Amino acid sequence: MSPILAEFLGTALLILLGNGVVANVVLTGTKGHGAGWIVITAGWAMAVTVAVYAVGTISGGHLNPAVTVALLAIGKIGGATAGAYILAQMLGAVTGSILVYLAYLPHWRATADPAAKLAVHCTGPAIRHTPGNLLTETIGTFVLVLGALALPRPENLDAATGFSTGFGPLLVGFIVFSIGLSLGGPTGYAINPARDLGPRLAHALLPIPGKGPADWGYAWIPVVGPLIGGVLGALTFQALW
Repeated sequence: MSPILAEFLGTALLILLGNGVVANVVLTGTKGHGAGWIVITAGWAMAVTVAVYAVGTISGGHLNPAVTVALLAIGKIGGATAGAYILAQMLGAVTGSILVYLAYLPHWRATADPAAKLAVHCTGPAIRHTPGNLLTETIGTFVLVLGALALPRPENLDAATGFSTGFGPLLVGFIVFSIGLSLGGPTGYAINPARDLGPRLAHALLPIPGKGPADWGYAWIPVVGPLIGGVLGALTFQALW
C-alpha cells in the first residue's frame, strides 16, 4: 500500500470510529444515546489508536494535517509529500463522515435537534469566544504533537517489560484521551484540521433531513489553531530532545 493511500484509509477509519461514537451518543434512538462525554472521549482515543495501528508502519500514521505540517516544519517530511498527505487526509475525513451518515441512516430523521446533527460531524464552542477558542485548539494540539513525538521514544519503552516500539499508537491514544478529558470542554478538541473541516463539508453536502447550517464562521478556528499548536509542539520537541 502506498503511504498516501494509507493516510486516506487511516483518516477515513479515524473519522468513522471517532464521529461514530459521537453519533451513538447524541443521535436519538441509538443504543448509546445520552452515554456522555466519557464515552465520546474514550471512543475517540480508541479510534486514534486503531487508525494509527492500521497504517502507522506504512505512512507514519499522521492522519492529521497539523501533524504533517509540524513534521514539515522540523524537516521530517518534504513539501510534496506533505501536500499529498494533507489532500489524502481531507478526502479520507470526508469519506469517513459519509460512512457515519450511512451507518446511522434512520437516526438523522429521528433526531430533531440540528445542532446534534452538526455535532456528529464537527466541533463547536461551548462558549463562543474567538481568542479563547483559538487558544484552546492551539494548546490541545501542542500537547498532542509534543506528546506524540516525546512519549514513544525508544528510551521510554523498556524491552525487559515486553513493550516495543509497537506500543506507540496506544500511547498516542492515551494522549488523545487525556486531551479530551482535560482540554476538550471549551471547543470539543478538534486538534486536527481534517477531522473538523472534512466532516463539516460532508455535513453541508449530505442530504441530512432537518439539518441546520454548518457554522462556517467558526470553521477556521479548528483549522488554524491546530496548525499553530502542532508547529509549536514540534519545535518544542526539537529544542528539548
